[in-house]
Amino acid sequence: MPNQIDAFKKRTGVIRIVGHRGARGVFPENTMLGFEYALASGVPLLEFDVVLTADDIPVITHNPTLHKQTFRDQTGQFISKELPIRSLSFADLGRYEVGKIDGTTAYGAAFPDQAQVAGLRVPALAELCALVKHPRHHAAHLLLELKSDPRLIDMRAHFVAQVLRVIRDHEVVGQTVLHSFDWEILAECKAQAPDIPTSFLSIASEPEFNLPDDLPAHIKAAGGALWCPHFRDITAEDVAYAQTMGLGVVVWTVNTIPDIDRMIDFGVDAICSDYPGRVQRRLSDRGLLWE
Repeated sequence: MPNQIDAFKKRTGVIRIVGHRGARGVFPENTMLGFEYALASGVPLLEFDVVLTADDIPVITHNPTLHKQTFRDQTGQFISKELPIRSLSFADLGRYEVGKIDGTTAYGAAFPDQAQVAGLRVPALAELCALVKHPRHHAAHLLLELKSDPRLIDMRAHFVAQVLRVIRDHEVVGQTVLHSFDWEILAECKAQAPDIPTSFLSIASEPEFNLPDDLPAHIKAAGGALWCPHFRDITAEDVAYAQTMGLGVVVWTVNTIPDIDRMIDFGVDAICSDYPGRVQRRLSDRGLLWE
């Protein structure tokens, strides 16, 4: 088993916690501040999204386009036009702030406790790699989602190569798992980097993904090390079945106490949450650790 996967697999008395986009419920998503908070609070596993700028800089942001609910322009106003990230240089992208959320929108209303912080920018992947390379973060691991853009399907190999260049340059291969809904990107990852495990995201409620009937078996056959289903899509039997194949099961995005408890009862390997502190509390109350 690759060492990278050990960090995401449960063991006796331990269920892992993954900070979703850092800790989206608490600090602005996919920001260095959010990642630093998760690490400082004892959550060493970080999930986040990567896309490419026009000058081939892998950057950490959720959408292939600017996000109206979280991007503000130089006047301090939330943007009205969602430009493709691929159309902007890293310098262009740095003109936008991403430390606040528009509370007048449904998206913003979903995170009423998120801190509002001036001056935060979209980080380059290299910044996070440098952070987790520090000796004090030796336990940190990256669940790096390569964000597929339907307009750039023919660029999969190039995208993967640029991400791998940063990971290898910063010597964090042993702390990285490559993760995506786009399973063709994951096949490209396996071809270019057989030394880095892959994680297969799935969601049953979106028919465009056209999931196979025996999903864990399909993932195992494709060389996957982790299965990351939406938490509403699984049963305890699904979890046990996947684990008998050697797959780690990481569920996303689990935010309420009843759902956290249900996933603990299901015996998942790891829980990905916008509120990692809530998961810590439930595990602690139940006599479990997360490391």
